[in-house]
Parts: sequence; C-alpha cells; structure tokens
Amino acid sequence: MTDLVPSNAQPDPSPPKGNPKWHKGMKSPNPAGRPKGIGDKRSKLAQRMLEDAGGIVDRMIAQALEGDPQAAQLILSRVMPSLRAQAEKVEFDFDAKGSVTEQAEAVLQAIADGKVAPDVGRQILEGISTLYGIKQIAELEARLQALGEKQ
Repeated sequence: MTDLVPSNAQPDPSPPKGNPKWHKGMKSPNPAGRPKGIGDKRSKLAQRMLEDAGGIVDRMIAQALEGDPQAAQLILSRVMPSLRAQAEKVEFDFDAKGSVTEQAEAVLQAIADGKVAPDVGRQILEGISTLYGIKQIAELEARLQALGEKQ
C-alpha cells in the first residue's frame, strides 16, 4: 500500500482552529444556550456611554464657551460640516460635436489661456475620456448586433 503523504512532508505548524476537545457530532456542552438577559461587554459599555453622553456634551460646550479651542473645534466639526470646494462655472470655445482630439485640444487651450483652472480642466478631460469610452462600447454593441443580423 502506498502512502498518500510523502515521507518528507512537514506537519502543519499552525494550531488547530477552535477547541481541540470538540469534535463533529458532539453533544453541546451548553444545550440551553446563553441565558436570557445577559448582554455582552460591548453592549454594556455602549449603554453606559449613551447614559453619560448628555453630561459629556454639556461639559464640552462649557469648555468651548470658556475658550478651549480644541473643544470648540470638536463641537463645530460635529454641528457644521466642513465646506467643500466648489468649482466655478467656466466658459470657453468648445465644440461638443467635434472629435475627441479637438475637444481635448480646446480644453488644453482654455487652460493655457487661463480661462479654465488646471484642476477643472482635468475634470473636463476625464469627462471627455469617459464619454469617449461609452461611445466606443455603444459602437461595438452596434457592430455585434449587425453581425448577428447578417448570420
């Protein structure tokens, strides 16, 4: 009879998963399960934090009113979200019906002329690129459909 495991094979150094005393089909050591009403430590801690939250907020507001800049920053960051940068509207010569190359050249020229900020120009170029990819997929689908109809 041949061995299924080569003689030079090393045993797995990692310990077995779970409790090694348990085996498949074994009767449960706790057939009734966890008793009702016993919560885990995380839920007890969360409950305590919720009970104390009002006092903590009151204390932070008091510290902020006394001039503590860290407390004020924390309170304001929770109450008022940070403002996002918004790009301004731009106007420049752009032919939406032109080729992708012509559109990209128009955007680059607008950046060079100072009509469009470089970061806004990058966003416009990314939009042109995405639209071109969508057009390519649509053309490919049309070609496949035409081939299917010929057969």
